[in-house]
Amino acid sequence: MTAQKNKIYFAPDPVPFTADWPDPDPRLLRSVLPPAPTLPLHDVLGPRLAHWVADAAQSKGAPADYVFGAMLSVAGAAIGNSRWAAIWQGWAEPPVIWVACIGLPSAGKSPAIDAVLRPLREAERPLREAGERRLAEWNDKNELAKLVEQTWKEAAKAAIKTGETPPERPRACDPGPKPHIPRLVVNDGTIEKLGAILAQQPRGTLQMRDELAGWLEGMQRYSGGGTDRPFWLEAFGGRGFTVERMGREPLTIDCLSIGVLGGIQPDRLKTLLFKSDDDGLLARFLPIWPEPAPLRRPEPWANEAMMARALDQLLTLDLVTDDSGDVRPRFVPFTDDARGLMDHFRLAVRGWEGSADGLMLSFLGKLPGLAARLALVLAHLDWAVEGASLPSEIMVAHFGRAAHLVEAYLLPMARRAYAEAATPKPQRAARRLVAMIREKGWQSFTSRDVLRLDRSGLGEAADLDPALVLLEEGDCIRPVNPAAEPQGGRRRRLFLVNPALHERQT
Repeated sequence: MTAQKNKIYFAPDPVPFTADWPDPDPRLLRSVLPPAPTLPLHDVLGPRLAHWVADAAQSKGAPADYVFGAMLSVAGAAIGNSRWAAIWQGWAEPPVIWVACIGLPSAGKSPAIDAVLRPLREAERPLREAGERRLAEWNDKNELAKLVEQTWKEAAKAAIKTGETPPERPRACDPGPKPHIPRLVVNDGTIEKLGAILAQQPRGTLQMRDELAGWLEGMQRYSGGGTDRPFWLEAFGGRGFTVERMGREPLTIDCLSIGVLGGIQPDRLKTLLFKSDDDGLLARFLPIWPEPAPLRRPEPWANEAMMARALDQLLTLDLVTDDSGDVRPRFVPFTDDARGLMDHFRLAVRGWEGSADGLMLSFLGKLPGLAARLALVLAHLDWAVEGASLPSEIMVAHFGRAAHLVEAYLLPMARRAYAEAATPKPQRAARRLVAMIREKGWQSFTSRDVLRLDRSGLGEAADLDPALVLLEEGDCIRPVNPAAEPQGGRRRRLFLVNPALHERQT
């Protein structure tokens, strides 16, 4: 036997030729989170107010977006039921605006919100102090009324026993209605407490929550299937609502209007998006999720008192009292030109709805009403800050700015906030796997390498396998068939990585 015949050849592990990779599918390389849109501050607000928002954000070390969103919600609550926008007969909108400021704990949400919330609390203070004085006087009068009532009852009993005519009940037995202490801001009110406030305060109020997630998750806290959600769904629309209270007479509120403002962290928002019932409650919020503000030393705030003066002005707006003594909103009608612009806007929304579903579709359906509300608020901010006349009509200039804000900013911001919920689960997992490949610098990897890391959305084979299929089909990875593991173990699933994944960071 020749040496040649005795030579043993060992074939190398089969590795496919990798020089010729197609371009990977760009949809799988894209980040799940779209970039934040640029706030069109000076296009939407008058010059004085736009400067104030930018100045306040600089002072608080926060994005101007948070200050802007908080201002819309607070101003809408200050206007309350004093003014509603009347688009045409049968369609009217209150200035109720719900805002969710989204960001990490260090994003500056609370300081930015406080720039607008503190002036509202300052506006509430003299109203509350006057109410407390009236309540203290009423309490003294009520104690005296109880004594008079007790004396009258004793005299009446004695007269009845002797057959005499009982004395008439003294007027001093009635202390009059208990004074109401105004609440322009409520932090943690139950629906029973809010109902009691709004029964006495037809203007409405603002609910402020530092962390919206806990409040939203707690909506199902009542046993027996009870829930707060119907109350809040009506509170957004300003419709009538009856609050049933255990052991007390029900309270009927003609125009239940409550603004909502607060913050939420991105991870908590994702949890809510995937767990929430699709009843439109989340879609009522304007999600504000800007890029973080650059770190810098705050500068002095030039005009901190301007917002306080503006809110004082808005709070002078009165509701209409009819001949029977009932109060109702004063309706501010759209001009014919503004109605025409609304028609065009509604057509645009119909087009956007064609490619949407789920939460995004719910959000889009509310945009015409939201734009009308924004137009009403912007018109009255012009009056309160910029020196414009008190609006008797919503004109094209008002609605045009509101529609521009919706299309250029609020709509892409909602797409950013709802992006993960709107993306199919396998595609989300595939994008996460691409991010992991880049993070680890893998040129090749096995399925076991991925599972060992136990990352969210990729920690189980049931989640990983569809992602691998998508990446294969998208020319991002290529499978290899290695030899079996020792002792007859399972064959490893080895994948080569398209080098373009490390070149394209989108």
